[in-house]
Amino acid sequence: MLIKFLRKILFKFNVNLIRTTEDLRLKSFFSLINPVICDKELIRVGGNADGGYLIPNDLEGLSGCFSPGVAYTATFELEMARMGIRSYLADYSVNSAPIVHPLLDFEKKYIGIDTNDMYMTLKDWYENKTGLRGGEYILQMDIEGAEYEVLSSIDDLFLKNFRIMVIEFHNLHYIVDPAAINIIEFTFKKILKNFEIVHMHPNNESRPVNYHGFKIPNTMEFTFLRKDRILQKSLNTSFPHQEDMPNFKDREDFPLPKCWYAH
Repeated sequence: MLIKFLRKILFKFNVNLIRTTEDLRLKSFFSLINPVICDKELIRVGGNADGGYLIPNDLEGLSGCFSPGVAYTATFELEMARMGIRSYLADYSVNSAPIVHPLLDFEKKYIGIDTNDMYMTLKDWYENKTGLRGGEYILQMDIEGAEYEVLSSIDDLFLKNFRIMVIEFHNLHYIVDPAAINIIEFTFKKILKNFEIVHMHPNNESRPVNYHGFKIPNTMEFTFLRKDRILQKSLNTSFPHQEDMPNFKDREDFPLPKCWYAH
């Protein structure tokens, strides 16, 4: 029921027709989003355009990278491979990985909440590729809005298999709807139990929605680092990062709105 409701809210409603969330509700959500500077410096991996992300330089001992939602770009995964880190790619919308490399493993499946001919759960995929070996992994996920249902269906213990997570969140402007904000907030609360936000970057594919002074991009990249990897931290109120780049060079860029970090 939760997943069907999420799909209805996130994909069928027009933002201009949605019932609006009270300002206090939005402030409560933004109070969760507290990006930090920690003892791990950020490095850019995957190039200087869409497909490149900032991640903490905490890669030693990693066993691999799980990367659902590949489409036609795998610059991040290729750079991981050049570092000797195997990447597992998945996307039903294409027939093969966009780049051939011995450390790139592709599966033609979407990531979802069930495993069948078209979909597989993140946990089933992980267990199929890792067996009982365990290890530490990166999750780099860009699955076009399905991230909410996937993440909300995962138990907290399993999520801790990932040391670093880079997740592109879509349809964030729907937090102005009282029902959608519950789903989005639930997803972030689940992650933030065991992870800190170490970077955020808005995707400039479209301009932010401006609602009562809150500027809300449609799509944003979040980088998370598991809390046990952090020795020192302080709140980050300085954006953009010097390594940030616009996703689309031919479109007007904009900075991260202050409501996401300056409370």
